[in-house]
Amino acid sequence: MSEPTSSGQVAAPPGGRLLAVAKRGAEHLLWGRVAVQRRLESRAKGERALPTSVTPTGVLTDAATWRRAADEAKRLRLPLHRDLPKNWDALGAVGAVLELVDDGTRSARVMDAGSARYSPVLPWLRLYGFGAAAGSLIGINLEFGDQVTRDGVVFRYGDVTDTGLPSGHLDAITCMSVIEHGVPLEGFLAESARLLRPGGILCVSTDYDQDPPDTTGKVIYGSQVHIFSPQEIRDLVETADRHDLELVGTLDDATLSHTERPVHWSRVDLDYTFILLTFRKR
Repeated sequence: MSEPTSSGQVAAPPGGRLLAVAKRGAEHLLWGRVAVQRRLESRAKGERALPTSVTPTGVLTDAATWRRAADEAKRLRLPLHRDLPKNWDALGAVGAVLELVDDGTRSARVMDAGSARYSPVLPWLRLYGFGAAAGSLIGINLEFGDQVTRDGVVFRYGDVTDTGLPSGHLDAITCMSVIEHGVPLEGFLAESARLLRPGGILCVSTDYDQDPPDTTGKVIYGSQVHIFSPQEIRDLVETADRHDLELVGTLDDATLSHTERPVHWSRVDLDYTFILLTFRKR
């Protein structure tokens, strides 16, 4: 289904209508599974272990690392993203929320910025027991039209640089594989800092390479493909720090290196990797 643009015109969905239909099918399948699984697990009263294999800040160094993350997510009974490397950063983000902001009550308010309704972060948080209070789990995206609720999770139109939410409203923000698509970083980081309460966290993943391949002429979703370099990541961390967002972990040359390019994007024929950055609001 097409979405309205800011001018009121109807835009074709990114990737075309067939891809949009496939995504919609994946969305319904995912959330149907989450609802059924939550009901079954509530009867069994079993405790789901916490993720441990992905640190809050780090680089996906090789294919074996994303395979370990996907295997762990499967053991934790979390429905996998079909693009298997994406389970790595999702597991790191969910683990960071559980480790750094959850007080055991699963009452943290979390927003997934630039969300997709079929992506894993919000479903996984729901399976961990978050989202019991109305509006405590939300996903925003400029592509969304009318508000949609999936198993208590709200998905609505929203700009990651100007959400309209109250200051200090959130305990955590996740933003998975979004900022490389032309997001104004200064505005995004400023808005994230405004939304987070002191001690809240921002988890960001993006396309990265220690020696980025040439992306000239490779356009997707209306903008040129961008793969962040080590210096651009350092600049991002400095910008975040100016907005009182302090990096959790270290970011030295060793952290920024990787032995493989374990991610392949077939639509643009590029190999690279992912980086996950977690910030805490001072």
